[in-house]
Amino acid sequence: MNYRHGFHAGNFADVHKHVTLSRILVHLGGKPAPFRVLDTHAGAGLYDLCSEEAGRTGEWRLGIGRLSAHAFAAEVAALLAPYLQAVAKVNPAQALGRYPGSPLVCRALMRPSDRLVACELHPAEAAELVKRLGRGRHAKAIAIDGWTALNAYVPPPERRGLVLIDPPYEESDEFERLAAALIRVRRKWPTGIYLAWYPIKDRAGPDGLAEKLSAAQIPKILRSELSVGRSREGRLEASGLLVVNPPWRLEAELSLLVPALVAAMQQGDGACARLDWLGRAG
Repeated sequence: MNYRHGFHAGNFADVHKHVTLSRILVHLGGKPAPFRVLDTHAGAGLYDLCSEEAGRTGEWRLGIGRLSAHAFAAEVAALLAPYLQAVAKVNPAQALGRYPGSPLVCRALMRPSDRLVACELHPAEAAELVKRLGRGRHAKAIAIDGWTALNAYVPPPERRGLVLIDPPYEESDEFERLAAALIRVRRKWPTGIYLAWYPIKDRAGPDGLAEKLSAAQIPKILRSELSVGRSREGRLEASGLLVVNPPWRLEAELSLLVPALVAAMQQGDGACARLDWLGRAG
């Protein structure tokens, strides 16, 4: 309950996560049937990059700040366009002063027929999220524990959609909890797309998560990891994503995008990208 994303909004890990999220939403929107997104740990929805919190760390300058100033090859720029449009939507004056959390990235890329359920337990952030989304039919903010929401809102009535799981990793057992939750919820909704984010501070947690999911024989898990290299002591340098049931073109898109993100945001030696599969359909 102490984690506040305002200190980290717009950093390299947010960029990695939200670029991937945007590509999944584009693919979901490519079919006429409506879909639903469940965002289990949604945060406040919108972050002020001029705030004391953001200024104290300056992480956004090395993330979205660098990305927005970087010149990309045309093919990569086209893939980044939906994400950058979502960022631009909350910055009508063009200057980069605010950063959208995952709920606003989703809302920017969803159609009127699609539905968003965004969950947040932290009282202050939940109140901000309600202000940003309200409780309408298209997008609804709910003050609820994200792990509880996984059981309550899956499967959705639409039977198409995405579950975004992005916990704060404040507890020592969060990797184990994520593995158990993914295994359990996929049994309830085997055709849903699941996008799970995790920090990489050492290999124990990420590798243990991968081993548990592989042992559960969940097919079609795409893993994307990004490291910006050695930075100031104590600062997160790498993050990862697992995509269960990824859209079929996502692997090819990330093979272009993730190395380009590393090139734009690298901070020192050891910057690298990883893209591989934990499992495939047998």
